[in-house]
Amino acid sequence: MALMDYQHHRYSEDIKTFSTLGDQDTIPLPYLFRNFDQMPEVEQRALKMAQGKVLDLGCGAGNHSLYLQENGMEVCGLDSSQGCIAVCRERGLLSTVISPILEYGEETYDTLLLPMNGIGLAGTLEDLGPFLKHLVSLLRPKGQILLDSSDIIYMYDRDPDGGYWIPGDSAYYGEVTFMMEYKNERSDPFPWLYVDYNTLQNAAVDNGLACELILEGEQNEYLARLWLTQ
Repeated sequence: MALMDYQHHRYSEDIKTFSTLGDQDTIPLPYLFRNFDQMPEVEQRALKMAQGKVLDLGCGAGNHSLYLQENGMEVCGLDSSQGCIAVCRERGLLSTVISPILEYGEETYDTLLLPMNGIGLAGTLEDLGPFLKHLVSLLRPKGQILLDSSDIIYMYDRDPDGGYWIPGDSAYYGEVTFMMEYKNERSDPFPWLYVDYNTLQNAAVDNGLACELILEGEQNEYLARLWLTQ
């Protein structure tokens, strides 16, 4: 609903987010319609590394897909939200799919793109392995997965010994529960995963993938490239 409002020039407020990390935050709607020059470096580098036939997973308003399409690449935007896909189509994206990621298996691709912490769609650390396994099923033999995430350990309080105080109600400190609100409409709570690079690398190896750290940012964010080892 928020993306449709912005697309149709009805922008009046931003999306509010609430999470187990604490403070209320907002997602400015213009940020969800940014161009390449407005993207963080991890996203720009991922787009430059994309090759072959590309699947943009959780494509949102289609910023990344549209950039690739405008640069002559074959790209499909996938999202489970009908509103997101409607916006993508209105903005000119030629190939789209409405489907949850784990229910999609129609084609295979050279590049799977998961920007904006797209690996967070796995939900929990326990589900990261099965999520990666499904992504592998969407890859062509020499395909790659490009994703960014963040190590959010810095958001937790430190104790006098230099360690971090992490609540005991989560199996992994990067597991966060979110809820979103727009114009007094609230989503159901949903899990989201921020995964540190070492944990991602271990999960990748367990699922037959090599993992390379491409870029680290100033806010603990990073870009990783995964590919099949066989």
